[in-house]
Amino acid sequence: MKNLSRILIAIVLMLIVLGSGVIYNAKGMAYFISHIEKVVLAFGVFVLFALIPYKHYKSVSKYLLLGIIGVLILTLLFAPSVKGASRWIDLGIMKFQPSEFAKVFLLIHLAALIEEKGENIKDFKNGLRYMLFWIGGVTVLIFFQPNVSTTMIVAITSFILLFVGGARLFHLTSIVGGVIMLGGAGAMMLAHSRVRILTFIKSITEGGSVNLQVLQSKIALGSGGLFGLGLGHSRQVDLFLPESHNDFIFSVLGEELGFFGALLILIAYLSIFIVGLLIAKRAKDDFGQLLAFGISFTIVFSAFIHVAVGLGIMPTTGITLPFMSFGGTSIIIFSISIGILINIARLTGKHLELRRVKK
Repeated sequence: MKNLSRILIAIVLMLIVLGSGVIYNAKGMAYFISHIEKVVLAFGVFVLFALIPYKHYKSVSKYLLLGIIGVLILTLLFAPSVKGASRWIDLGIMKFQPSEFAKVFLLIHLAALIEEKGENIKDFKNGLRYMLFWIGGVTVLIFFQPNVSTTMIVAITSFILLFVGGARLFHLTSIVGGVIMLGGAGAMMLAHSRVRILTFIKSITEGGSVNLQVLQSKIALGSGGLFGLGLGHSRQVDLFLPESHNDFIFSVLGEELGFFGALLILIAYLSIFIVGLLIAKRAKDDFGQLLAFGISFTIVFSAFIHVAVGLGIMPTTGITLPFMSFGGTSIIIFSISIGILINIARLTGKHLELRRVKK
């Protein structure tokens, strides 16, 4: 388990260093210093959560989730609108998105509930409905911020965790079908998401790019060739590609590192998922297994959506690339997630060593 932890930490450090380099080249020293400050804070919370025994979260998961639901409600009611969305709370020294914390807290509580309910998760009335209550509450509040992309990540991750936890496929497919219909109708009612969806559909039916951002993103990826232009030599960051340090950072990486460099980054995220699966498989309890799987899946799924948007195969969203994009809340939350994963691996390793000694 120590080797798995070391591999995980090494991959994350590589991603952070590469991302920091792109941010410096794309936005200059001021943004770089701001990002490094977030990285230092993220390292602190990583160490903290790597030391806290993960079992402690079971007893407080409900209160953590209720607390963040309260913050989400306050965000909807009082947070100022930025680009048509009320997603951020300003603490003065930094802004944060409560929805990012909600993703982790919901995973923790679902893992605790699935373990608690056991075989009752197969029963809708006595098990599954309690979990759907929490998923519905969180996703609805995030949706109305509005934040359709995060809503999608939370919903999909939650339902996959329920399936892995033993819920009946019939129940889940029936619920997911209804959720897709309601979610699609709701997304079409929101002006910004409706425009993104319709332009994406138009790009498929009539050809062309989804929008200027995606066009410039494809140009960046294509101009990188096989081996890239070299770190710091991106041409697209010079006003051509908006949000090159954040929502489209993978496109800059593809331009600078080329096809093989971009492929290496994708392999790095896949490796995080595989390592997470191995940690989940060896965890000594259902809660640890489910939590490790949920965290690993969230990271790789977020990376997949970010890359898919840059390639133009999904509607444009504001999903960051884990550990690489600029943004305080994102890197802090993903660092907390990795800290929890490392703790599961560490305590599982101690348990296995103890069993060997007893034998």
